[in-house]
Amino acid sequence: MYTKKEYLIHISLFILTLIATTLAGAEWLFGKSILASGEYALTWEYFFKSMHFSIPFIGILLIHEMGHFFTSIHYKVKTSMPYFLPGWLGFLGAPSIGTFGAIIKMKSHINARKKYFDVGVAGPIAGFIIAFGVLWYGFTNLPPAEYIYEIHPEYLDPEFKGHSAEEGYLNLEMGYNLLFFGMEKLLAEPEKMPNMSEIIHYPYIFAGYLALFFTALNLLPIGQLDGGHVVFGLFPKHHKQISLVFYIAFVFYAGLGSISPYQSIDRLIFSIPLYIGFLYFCFSRSQIMDNQTKWMVILVIASVQYALVHAFPTLQGYSGWLLFAFLLGRVMGLEHPEVSGLKQLDISRKILGWVSIIIFLLCFTPQPFQIS
Repeated sequence: MYTKKEYLIHISLFILTLIATTLAGAEWLFGKSILASGEYALTWEYFFKSMHFSIPFIGILLIHEMGHFFTSIHYKVKTSMPYFLPGWLGFLGAPSIGTFGAIIKMKSHINARKKYFDVGVAGPIAGFIIAFGVLWYGFTNLPPAEYIYEIHPEYLDPEFKGHSAEEGYLNLEMGYNLLFFGMEKLLAEPEKMPNMSEIIHYPYIFAGYLALFFTALNLLPIGQLDGGHVVFGLFPKHHKQISLVFYIAFVFYAGLGSISPYQSIDRLIFSIPLYIGFLYFCFSRSQIMDNQTKWMVILVIASVQYALVHAFPTLQGYSGWLLFAFLLGRVMGLEHPEVSGLKQLDISRKILGWVSIIIFLLCFTPQPFQIS
């Protein structure tokens, strides 16, 4: 079915991604880098310790993609093996988690809504089950509270007042989602549970958190994302409208605060047209609306955001979503391929579809990463 060259490419990318996430894990977990020297140099001991992060994390992504892959094989849909995308940026001095994720490329047309639904829902369901297990293990096997002092011995100094930007210290704080919050409260011993800026030092809950983040991204009910396939299966006559409404809401939240009446006039002269231009690029590829409607939606988004910030000065969205919003609008698109017929899904698939929507609500984090 696949050539030796294809096997070599996919296996090589997988191994490179595993190495890259291990290197990234060493930096987050222990402050060790292959590029550093002295006490911060990465040794083989810490490289293997960092696999406590990379193996469960990459394992969850692998199970997710294999859910898509084996379902495609079941329906005789020609597809590639999973492409893992290594993304270690330590050599640039930039923070990373070692990967940009994994994808599968469909090589043949899917001719039934049921097949789209099954292929789409299989990945996130499979990955979520493993992620849930990894988080369960992480929360129920937290090291003693003193563990954090092995990573940050400076915390023992009563006069320590925190790291400063001048030291080149990067603080990454995770935001809560419903599932992570609930599992923490139910499973973790309070005295052992780190705060959200320290979970990067705990490999299993860090890997599980990132897996929930990717699961939620895939389950956004937009376009051809896994969540888009689910919506297409559940509501075939209304997919376009649902996809568009959720995309508008997503862009609206992401860009909230990008333009503000509290910015200087000199800045607003540039930021307003640049932001409106960005919004146009996000919506320009969509075939759901005509050009006049697109401009109306864009101007309404910008003006309502501006008015809300004027009324509530501290109101802020999450600008980190803007890049993903751009990729959704310009690269992936908001539409879904059509199939012949509108045959209803059976009851078991409808239940599974609603379960995946609940998983999305449990996993989605409004502000997943706050870097300072």
